[in-house]
Amino acid sequence: MDKFEIYGGKKLHGTITPQGAKNEALQVLCAALLTDEEVTINNVPDILDVNTLIELLEDMGVKITRPHKNIIILKADNIDPDFFTTKAFQSKSGKLRGTVMLAGPLLARFKKAYIPQPGGDKIGRRRLDTHIRGFEKMNVLFNYDANLSLFSLDGSNLKGADIVLEEPSVTGTANIIMAAILAEGTTTIYNAACEPYVQQLCNMLNFMGAKISGISSNFLTIQGVSKLNGCTHRLLADMIEVGSFIGLAAMTQSEITIKNADVKHLGIIPETFSRIGIHFEIKGDDIFVPTQEHYEISKFIDGSILTVYDHPWPGFTPDLISVIIVIATQARGTLLAHQKMFESRLFFVDKLIEMGAQIVLCDPHRAVVIGLDKQVSLRGINMVSPDIRAGVALLIAALSANGKSTIQNIRQIDRGYERIDERLNALGADIRRI
Repeated sequence: MDKFEIYGGKKLHGTITPQGAKNEALQVLCAALLTDEEVTINNVPDILDVNTLIELLEDMGVKITRPHKNIIILKADNIDPDFFTTKAFQSKSGKLRGTVMLAGPLLARFKKAYIPQPGGDKIGRRRLDTHIRGFEKMNVLFNYDANLSLFSLDGSNLKGADIVLEEPSVTGTANIIMAAILAEGTTTIYNAACEPYVQQLCNMLNFMGAKISGISSNFLTIQGVSKLNGCTHRLLADMIEVGSFIGLAAMTQSEITIKNADVKHLGIIPETFSRIGIHFEIKGDDIFVPTQEHYEISKFIDGSILTVYDHPWPGFTPDLISVIIVIATQARGTLLAHQKMFESRLFFVDKLIEMGAQIVLCDPHRAVVIGLDKQVSLRGINMVSPDIRAGVALLIAALSANGKSTIQNIRQIDRGYERIDERLNALGADIRRI
């Protein structure tokens, strides 16, 4: 299995462009199943999770062409419905959580679908209840086969419905939207996720002929239509990469320009990094992070310790909590990081502690970080990437550390970041893929 050897302590310099958004890519690729016409998607990241989904779509009969780098053309005019019951489908789809979003388009167009137990990161419990309960309200019947770990969905009586989600799940919202597009009648979704990626999906579907209103709010109305057309769609820049690069620049005292960052879709991400003390300039759609010797964590107005916690959009994304923790290790001041959504995502901090960071893991959801103010550098160690986001957080830590670090299981990093080693090496990093 591949690993990274990182020789840290080097200042980086230059310009980097974030990849297309991984989470948006998984949604809109599934949405291509809703039409038999060509769908062209630009700015598609060349990463393991996205490529696995593309392979799966191709296996089920979708015609895939790649005219240029990061451009995918899909045509789903000859889908084999029987493929969804094969062991090949169950094996490949079970490796990737994003395949759960195949269910909505398949129910809409073919009136049946199958959902394997979710794959992807092992970061805690990730329920399918939001998806299944939403489908049930639309007259979908489901059966769970415990031996195959497979949900079978019967959408022969699929109809619009008024749905209140128990949680604003991004994938759950996307799945129900896609099921409702071709359903008879009108569907309303209250407590819907309103992340930029969901907004992008809705805008793309409307361009294809859907009738969705309430986009960017938590109350969506979808009027069912009989058919969708093809379209051309461009993915946003990946906000997680943008935040990671801001943090990387601060940790390594580097000067980095982040090009084409789709700034207006970043929400409170820039403000949150600013509260950690990181200075940057927004120049049009670019973010310039200058060299900074020190950065200081702000406090709340009453003087209490700053808490950064994840929250549904427009709150702070849970995918950047790991990066925030790493950055805080070298800040001046103290931070409480509260990861509410996943109970296993903070366990990577034991590696940061081994590197010399001062962190108290209070429980599976909270960690107190006492910043070293760059008076004591982190030291290189041997570690393993437990999930996509922790893997990049550890990579940032290693790039700022003294000496050599080794990160094993970098398949987890490759699942979400396109050629991250090559792109950072172009800025002056020393990362070797072994």
